[in-house]
Amino acid sequence: MVKNVAKTIFEAVGADALVTTQDDLRFYLTGFKSSFGVVVTDKKGTSFYTDSRYSEAAAKALVASGIKVAEYPRGVKLCDFLKGYSSLGMPFNAITAEGYGQLTAAGFKLVDSAAAFRSAMAVKSQSEIDNITLACKATDKAFCDLLNQIKEGMTENEVAALLEYLMRKHGASGTSFETICAFGANGSVPHHETGATKLKFGDAVLIDFGCKINGYCSDCTRTFLFGDDGKHGEFKELYEKVLTAHMLVKQEFRSGMTGKQGDAIARDYLAKYDLAKYFTHTLGHSLGINIHESPNLSPADETVFSDGMVFSDEPGVYLAGKLGIRIEDTVTLSGGKVVSLTDSDKKLIIL
Repeated sequence: MVKNVAKTIFEAVGADALVTTQDDLRFYLTGFKSSFGVVVTDKKGTSFYTDSRYSEAAAKALVASGIKVAEYPRGVKLCDFLKGYSSLGMPFNAITAEGYGQLTAAGFKLVDSAAAFRSAMAVKSQSEIDNITLACKATDKAFCDLLNQIKEGMTENEVAALLEYLMRKHGASGTSFETICAFGANGSVPHHETGATKLKFGDAVLIDFGCKINGYCSDCTRTFLFGDDGKHGEFKELYEKVLTAHMLVKQEFRSGMTGKQGDAIARDYLAKYDLAKYFTHTLGHSLGINIHESPNLSPADETVFSDGMVFSDEPGVYLAGKLGIRIEDTVTLSGGKVVSLTDSDKKLIIL
């Protein structure tokens, strides 16, 4: 699968060689994680050049992949290493201005590979979906375990740290992104900075979290109540509206629809209750080896979605200084329909 993806992108770009140095894209092409390396794909095939820290492990890991592994010559500049090629395919959205300048000054013609990578990465292979599913299952299990361990007086940081530990306990290698944990009115900021606020009885809790397994991400948000102090009538009503919007996307979004149409399913429903103005972000984003990939479910994205795409379904409502509610699952399209990969209980939980 890996070597076929590299070949597909190389052929789409049309340069003499596809040259990939970025950590995430290098992992995408090889399936091997490293902090340094250069992947070169040309008509002869794909080669992965790295240093002595990784060369032995890479050779073992990629022995059956068809990818040649060799050590990158120490001290050699990339422009000298690539002599013999006239044009190079590189992602313009990731290459530095300095790197671009050095390569063009050395006489190379650079061709943007970013669009070809986005297209290839948008539709996941079955093995990629399997890895994302593993991460999603670890996420679900960790959240369920967390609910039994949250105590009054814990800080947002403590709850976030506990959840991250539990995700690792269930097989994660780390988090997909920095965990967001918001108590009470802090939830009104969609990307609240987790801090020292202490949990008290009656607080709403919003947690946005995810983990990685085998290099692939999960993404999930749950909002719940830490006890019911009898003051949450409005919160409960809004929660049901957000949950309905979330579920409508799962019921109505289909392969062949655009990201704009998907976003409209949730946004139009919330608009019926004059809540769309409080839905201040897009409905969802694609994810895979990175937590944010393309395409998106947004009012501006006309990309047609198809089976094999993996994305988030995360409508929300945020009342400034008062409350925030977001319900998010990682989902995929299969058989033309939405299939949820994170699937812990989304009915309002009151601890």
